Amino acid sequence: MRIAPRINALAALPLAVLASSVAMAQSSQSEPVPGKTTTSKNPVTLNAISVTAQASHPAATTPAYPATQVSVTAAQMDDTVNALDVEDAAKYLPSVFIRKRNEGDTQPVLATRDWGVNSSARTLVYVDDIPISALIANNNTIGAPRWGMVSPDDIDHVDMLYGPFSAAYPGNAMGGVMRIVTRTPDKPEVTIEQTEALQTFNLYGTRGNYATSKTSVTASGRNGRFSWFVGANSANSFSQPLSFITSGSIPAHTNGAIPALNKVGQPANVLGAGGLLHTRMLNLDGKFAYDITPWLQAAYWVGYWSNDGQSRNQTYLSSASGVPTYGKASGFASNTYVIVEHHLMQAASLKTDTKGNFDGSLVITHYNFIKDDQWSPYGVLAGTTFTPNGLLASYAGTNWSTADLQGTWRPEGYGGEHEVSAGVHADQYTLANPTYGTRAWQDPDNVSGLYSAGSGKTRTNALWLQDAWQWAPDWLATIGGRFERWQASDGFNFSGKTAVYQPMEKASGFSPKATVRWDVSPAWRLTGSVAKSLRFPTVGELYQLVSTGSTFTSPNPNLKPERDLSGELAVERALDDGSVRLSLFQENTRNALIAQTSTLPAYAVPVTYTMNVGEVRNRGIELAAQQNNVLLEGLELSGSVTFVDSTILSDPNFVSAAGTTADGKHVPYVPRWRATAVATYRPDAAWAFTLAGRYSGKQYSTLDNTDDTPNVFGAFDRFLVFDARVNYRINEQWSASLGVDNLNNEKYFLYHPFPQRTYVASLKLKL
Repeated sequence: MRIAPRINALAALPLAVLASSVAMAQSSQSEPVPGKTTTSKNPVTLNAISVTAQASHPAATTPAYPATQVSVTAAQMDDTVNALDVEDAAKYLPSVFIRKRNEGDTQPVLATRDWGVNSSARTLVYVDDIPISALIANNNTIGAPRWGMVSPDDIDHVDMLYGPFSAAYPGNAMGGVMRIVTRTPDKPEVTIEQTEALQTFNLYGTRGNYATSKTSVTASGRNGRFSWFVGANSANSFSQPLSFITSGSIPAHTNGAIPALNKVGQPANVLGAGGLLHTRMLNLDGKFAYDITPWLQAAYWVGYWSNDGQSRNQTYLSSASGVPTYGKASGFASNTYVIVEHHLMQAASLKTDTKGNFDGSLVITHYNFIKDDQWSPYGVLAGTTFTPNGLLASYAGTNWSTADLQGTWRPEGYGGEHEVSAGVHADQYTLANPTYGTRAWQDPDNVSGLYSAGSGKTRTNALWLQDAWQWAPDWLATIGGRFERWQASDGFNFSGKTAVYQPMEKASGFSPKATVRWDVSPAWRLTGSVAKSLRFPTVGELYQLVSTGSTFTSPNPNLKPERDLSGELAVERALDDGSVRLSLFQENTRNALIAQTSTLPAYAVPVTYTMNVGEVRNRGIELAAQQNNVLLEGLELSGSVTFVDSTILSDPNFVSAAGTTADGKHVPYVPRWRATAVATYRPDAAWAFTLAGRYSGKQYSTLDNTDDTPNVFGAFDRFLVFDARVNYRINEQWSASLGVDNLNNEKYFLYHPFPQRTYVASLKLKL
């Protein structure tokens, strides 16, 4: 098909904006675009239409998402993404960033256009209606989604839903909802994939090559009414340094320290590297479904994840005689540890798909930290020796459970003007986080007593109702609301010789939602959405008390829920073989729960604590486009540019010894500019060549924006990273790929030093 130059110019507009602003590169995503008018009035089919033809529509029992959504398919991922893990699938989606520090990272959190990398509880991730978000905390440690509970080869497509505009999702959806949709096997299939990655790293006094090897095996099939999928993958990974040991002064009688500053411009000389992590991970997952009748299906999911890791350090210091030494810097001890984790997730569902007047579903899940222990030496002695005693931090016993019962009523039958959905939700999150002293730090069973503790529970119950009403052929209104009741209890904190039993907290609220969509013509669509949402404090924000590396996390049991008002106006234009979307969005959040890391009097190490910030406002504009067959057959371009004015409107609780203020400052962890772009050329069915890039502007991590020193450990830098990939389908069974992430070898920090140039190669066999 020959495409008019005018249409090509429209589709390439975001790419031109990217180039002119030095922000280039985006995704193997598909944008929701207006489609041609159909004769059916069924509200279920009135979701935002994706240009990805392979993507499936939501099942009849899944409430329609009324606002902006974007999709990427498994085939697109194969062609465009150097993927070792499930979370890599979303690498190039508009305004989406997943903080993956290294191959084998256990803490990859999801950031969206409104909220940054320290807001894990402000987005939701689901696998086939099963939540894998870890709403136990709102941080970069235990708050990351449980990505390992699904195999990459199990994915059919990934949907990104922007904003809290559906009553079916809790207030944690204020940043968005990611839905990972798995495929249903219809015949026996086995896949075997071997992936190798090698990172070259050179920063401060550390230089080396860090390798990752991953083996993945999956099998699936169907026997009559019974279908199944099982997957197993193991990874052996070596990471670059995840931290550096710093000091405001140079240890006496030592050489080798590298003069440097910290993020606020104070002396922070680099004494060595830490977090050189070797991990061995195993993921086992299974999905088993039985069609009780043609319209009723029961299913069971199970996922087991284990991780064994060892972190070592590298000192740059030496004594006057040239012997390596730690200079008695305690950071070398906290960056040396052993970690063992074993987690189990189970879920069961019962769903109907009658395509009649009524449908419903019941989904129950449970996630359990069977074992989660990390032990390290308490301190350092002379030379490169540690104290014999140490600390053991454990999350064993931490768990959560969720239950969702929902139904759909179609008063005029399937394809009628109304589709009314309603549901009941319940969840409970339990935190168990003691830290023990050990007599011999390398023997975790040799416990001497309780050192500190943080524990507690939160419970939430909710009712929601939503009506998708097609009141005219070109108009769809989706109106709904969600009532939630929350309670925090059994809070307990212990430190030193002080034990505190925290008071019970309760809160409740109603969140109305409304979206109106107008298909102006077969090519144009206009969508307006507004919603309130309520996010309650996580049990981790309330009660977690733990040391992470050289940072101490302090609890705050008196937090209030944050209240959010969001709106979006989206204009979409369908092109010949492409699409363009422009979205204007704004979000005002009162009592925003924001974690702040600071140095406080009487504390020798930085302290992280969560506070309620009076009001913040995120407003901006997002431009995204996708076009196939640009200039020549087989060339696909896609790109997005997002600008966000993220401002603290009021923060009366902020106190600064330096006399600074938070009012009028930029919200922490939200970059002002973000952009992505992807160019994929498919000369034939066998080959796919991709060049992609990702740009993010400067971020702050302090409420008063005083962290303005770039390119140092602890800073949040701007970055521009390019990736390349070649994928070759050798035949129906074999495929191979070769790629490079961070092709331009950008060196940047997002607190941690991020991966430098990394080579990735894989070979896949499908039987």
